[in-house]
Amino acid sequence: MIKWIAVAAFVLALAASAKAMTVPPIAPAEGLTTHVAYACGAGRVRVNGVCVARTTVRQARRCIRWHGGVCTAWQ
Repeated sequence: MIKWIAVAAFVLALAASAKAMTVPPIAPAEGLTTHVAYACGAGRVRVNGVCVARTTVRQARRCIRWHGGVCTAWQ
């Protein structure tokens, strides 16, 4: 019985505090949007206008010698 009284008191306290909250002002939509990596998605970045995975960029930095657009020696 004590558990039910405690739960009822908690729900009542939560409901009372929710009623006391003020309504937030509506901001213009321009400031609410966030561009995430220019529409590439999570874990991707834009390189020369193309979406590329961050791991690919990291692997390209580790390359010592390139031949015909392919890495031939790794660091």
